[in-house]
Amino acid sequence: MLQKIEHVETKIEHYTDLAINYGTEYGLKILGALLIFLIGKWIARKIVMLMRKGMDRASIDQTLISFASNAIYVALMVAVLVAAASNLGINTTSFVAVFGAAGLAIGLALKDTLANVGAAVLIIFFRPFKVGDFIEVSSVMGTVKIINLFSTTLTTADNRSIIIPNGALIAGNIINYTDNKTRRIDMTFDIDYKDDLKLAKSIILEILHTNPKVLPAPEPIVAVGALGQHSVQLVARPWVKVEDYGDTMFEITEAVKLAFDQNHITVPFPQMVTHVKHEEN
Repeated sequence: MLQKIEHVETKIEHYTDLAINYGTEYGLKILGALLIFLIGKWIARKIVMLMRKGMDRASIDQTLISFASNAIYVALMVAVLVAAASNLGINTTSFVAVFGAAGLAIGLALKDTLANVGAAVLIIFFRPFKVGDFIEVSSVMGTVKIINLFSTTLTTADNRSIIIPNGALIAGNIINYTDNKTRRIDMTFDIDYKDDLKLAKSIILEILHTNPKVLPAPEPIVAVGALGQHSVQLVARPWVKVEDYGDTMFEITEAVKLAFDQNHITVPFPQMVTHVKHEEN
């Protein structure tokens, strides 16, 4: 009986020693992995928070901010989990290889879609335009309404929505009409060769100087642009604020027409003169 008790006590001591040894060895690894996970998660959140604040200050679209934040957070957490698993002694090489192969397969399958995502990232960091800007791209003009992960939506002047893939958008020339605060209006007025040229120029200049939306600097100019086949072309170039561009152009055009009518200055139109030759029998 005593031998059995001693045998049981020996086994208990053996298993106790094993538990202590394994607990000491793996407990520290588990504790280290847990610390890596918690600290890594805290650092990942701080990095994403700082990135969101920077993008908010840059007035980047909220959709793109949310996407970029989530993508970066997921990438950071994957790195943290791999580091924690590695600290436990788990071979992470196979996991990295599997993730790499899966990423390659997904990338090949979604090549065009990922090109749009990459273009969205370029738009975020280089900011050729932002929401609210009036741009011209791919022979389309409109105000930027939405910038999302795959496409950009423009609203045209007649309130149509045009959706352009980001890849096609970033590949062409982008004209941003509202990136600067001021813009020059290029206008052309035709008068007849018989009309008083100096009077016509003075009328246009007076209209430009009296319009409150025309900026005094740079000084608006009126000059002879060309001697056309049917008329003398006068060019007018006033500077206005970007938001006043359309209204000012319409106002000046109407005012010049009314002033020309009052001063008997004609706006010629193309004419064809036909000469008929009579032959005598």
